[in-house]
Amino acid sequence: MNFLSLSFMQPFLLWGLIALPVIWWLLRLTPPRPQAETFPPLKILARVMKREETPHKSPWWLTLLRLLLAGLVILALADPVLNPREKAASGNAALAIVMDNGWASAPDWDERVATAARLIADARADNQPVVLALTAEEQNQEIGPYDADTALERLNAAQPRPVPVNRPAIYGRVAGALENLPGAAVAILSDGLSSPGDEAAFNTLFSTGAGEVLWASPERLSLIAATDAKNNANAFEITATRASGDNAPRQVVAFASDDRGRRVAETPITFGPGETRATGEMRVPFELRNDFVSVGIEGESQAAAVRVLDENARRRRIGLLSQSEADQALPLLSPLYYIKRALSPFADLIEPSSLELTEAVPELLEQKPAVIVMADVGTLPDTARRAVVDWVNGGGTLVRFAGPRLAAAENDEDLLPVRLRLGERSLGGSLSWTEPQPVAEFPANGPFSDIAPPRDVVVNRQVLAEPSPDTVERSWANLADGTPLVTGVRRGEGQIVLFHVTPEATWSTLPISGSFVEMLRRIVQLSRNQSTAASEANAEGGRTLAPYRMISASGLLVPPSSEAEPLAAGSAAVTLKNPPGLYGSEEGVVAHNLLPPDAELAPLARPQAQAPMTTLSYGFDEQTPLKGPLFAAALLLLALDTLAVLWLGGGLRRKPRRTTATVSLLLVALALAFTAPDRANAQQPGAQQPGAQQSRGQQPERSGEMEAIEAISKTRIAYVVTGLSSLDATTRAGIDGLSRFLAAKTALEPGDPAGVDIATDELSFYPLIYWPIDPEAPIPSEEAVARIDAYMQAGGTVLFDTRDQYDTGFGSGSTSPSNQRLREILAGLNVPALEPVPEDHVLTKSFFIMPEFPGRYRGSPLWVEASLNAPAQTDRPVRVGDGVTPIMITGNDFAGAWAIGADGQPLLPTVPNDPLQRLYALRAGVNIMMYMLTGNYKSDQVHVPVLLERLGQ
Repeated sequence: MNFLSLSFMQPFLLWGLIALPVIWWLLRLTPPRPQAETFPPLKILARVMKREETPHKSPWWLTLLRLLLAGLVILALADPVLNPREKAASGNAALAIVMDNGWASAPDWDERVATAARLIADARADNQPVVLALTAEEQNQEIGPYDADTALERLNAAQPRPVPVNRPAIYGRVAGALENLPGAAVAILSDGLSSPGDEAAFNTLFSTGAGEVLWASPERLSLIAATDAKNNANAFEITATRASGDNAPRQVVAFASDDRGRRVAETPITFGPGETRATGEMRVPFELRNDFVSVGIEGESQAAAVRVLDENARRRRIGLLSQSEADQALPLLSPLYYIKRALSPFADLIEPSSLELTEAVPELLEQKPAVIVMADVGTLPDTARRAVVDWVNGGGTLVRFAGPRLAAAENDEDLLPVRLRLGERSLGGSLSWTEPQPVAEFPANGPFSDIAPPRDVVVNRQVLAEPSPDTVERSWANLADGTPLVTGVRRGEGQIVLFHVTPEATWSTLPISGSFVEMLRRIVQLSRNQSTAASEANAEGGRTLAPYRMISASGLLVPPSSEAEPLAAGSAAVTLKNPPGLYGSEEGVVAHNLLPPDAELAPLARPQAQAPMTTLSYGFDEQTPLKGPLFAAALLLLALDTLAVLWLGGGLRRKPRRTTATVSLLLVALALAFTAPDRANAQQPGAQQPGAQQSRGQQPERSGEMEAIEAISKTRIAYVVTGLSSLDATTRAGIDGLSRFLAAKTALEPGDPAGVDIATDELSFYPLIYWPIDPEAPIPSEEAVARIDAYMQAGGTVLFDTRDQYDTGFGSGSTSPSNQRLREILAGLNVPALEPVPEDHVLTKSFFIMPEFPGRYRGSPLWVEASLNAPAQTDRPVRVGDGVTPIMITGNDFAGAWAIGADGQPLLPTVPNDPLQRLYALRAGVNIMMYMLTGNYKSDQVHVPVLLERLGQ
């Protein structure tokens, strides 16, 4: 029974409140015992005479006190709970949790994990098996059924994915698993966003005969995605889309970042009432817009809020050159008319102020265009020619169109892709035996291979290429008779392209076709080195592009994981194997974004099911049992009632010793009553926050003495509890994996990992504290940092792991958020001078010979205290320093490499995915622990020859 935020676990006991009037009537008729006063001379008469006394009614305040006492007892027996959480009905055969972990679940992932953890805790209490399935994972994932503890471990290891969910496939797997568990409770933890195939997926899931359905969905779908980005002529335009159910006016800020992760521009985007799509413009210079690598929405920590850009989103500056002045009366006959119409939507066009080639060419080259288009330009003056040749060899793209002037000019091998015959070829004339020729299929080795050839284009006249062995290789488009229509060749760092027809519709109908625009756009894309990889992949047909930078579930550009595979040319599907991001290399990338430009975010409708359906709310467990406090309050009223009865009966004055003893017993009972609820709450599994007590193994609270005894009875490796459930679970699993490896390879048998709160727990019990740095974790207080400083000064060592070896953006000088957070923490510590572990340091040979210290990643050095006063290497090949270093810093994610699951298998892959790297990471952990426990003992090995000589051996 629920009353707003108050719930009663035993509501039928509330019927006892009906008895309160009867209790009031009885209390009024049974007053407390009257005080007796005996007059000494009448003692003899008092023994003889006995008369009946009619007691007076009970005082109103005493009756009210007792009624309140009875009411509190009845309410306490009904087991009230403040802010109750939903619970699956007991008696189900099993619990199946189907949880969305796609890109839309990233913003409130911790709350979703906390909700699922509460359901698993309820299943543990009812001894139910648990089926756990994630809708953004592979279809062949393991889904159970598991016991509650194993399910909780897998839940804590789960992560949101930057890909769409696949409900039909995963729901089908769950339905198959529930065929052997009829009557199971099914908990659907959705992200609130609809996807294709939802209706069929729910029908499949509910066909298993579920005993109960638990439905959880965000109360308000406030996602905003960046769906399109266009580099227009005057501004960079960003289009944002929000969910259709979000109708309130809203304003967000869109920003653009460069290749080093720096924000270089931003603009507001405003959604009006009921609007689901809005745009914003960044009016910045052309050169700055071409430096944009990604755009995003501020405040949106999910993958759809970021859109990566490649050469298709960058505008080129294109110079146009023609020797014929346009006729204003006949613009369709102008050589540049159709070229301008085709290029203006995606390029910045520039023209010289003079038709004189000696002035026009230098004027164009001064503005550093990516492409120069020459419309029927014959012979160039020597000065202009040398400038154009140097420009092409330096990386420029020269596009030439044929015409009478070019047909009559001499061949210039430096500015033509093929050698041309003098004059032009006429097709279909009155004196010709040939017919106008259509365009053939584009060659597979050219940049137009994925463009459909125009079927309605015919060519009446063309310039012919001299037959040569390389003509076929340089032909990008041909006519049906095999003669070239478009040829191209690379020269130096640039390239030269020739259309064997005029740019106006006099020699052919190509300039007035849609294919003309696509062909020019493709050539312009080839004008920059960044698009070389994509164009070659399209040209070779079937070539793939390697993952370069991926978009994480939280909207950050990160290195590719071991799951990412090369992207096939022309592929548009976003999957776990091809997550959103950039594919290619430093010389050229292709953008593979999560959502298409026309994407819509529609809310997920609540499905209909035959089984009873209960609505859940995402959030952390905040319920508070009131049974204990109500019993404590009732006991307090009982004590007051006892004191009142003693006072009315005169017992407080006549028997002081007995009264004092009674009051003392009452005070002791009250103290026990008020401490009992705290102990009950501490042992209540549902009252604990996921990631807090669970990260410490869900141990009950113990006294400080017991904790100290356990801490010193075995060597234990400690780690800092950050409050992030998934990170703390991974860290604990990592320390556990290292402890097992230590027990198997050395004489050390460490105890269980110890999660510590640096603000309250005693730190001196542990020789090493592993501290994973995460920018999302709360920054420690000044007092907590002071305690860490004291711990380090007393001989302890803290191993800081930023886990950001590949998170520093595109540039080597970038600083990751984790690195910035570490700097903030170290600002309050007395950090000594640091250096990467030298080759002759004790750490490199404390147990294994370790030239480097990899973790889940490799490449980040392990920083230790610098041995500034160490002897020279020639005299002392092992650095000694002063004891052990109080601080170590790495970015290789040691715990991620050490982490193992309940089945003994690694939880996370190494990057790169190399089994030996995990072994080396474990050996690095062994060396660190041996170094911490034994100090610089191995430095004495240099004295072994002298000692043996003295011993006569």
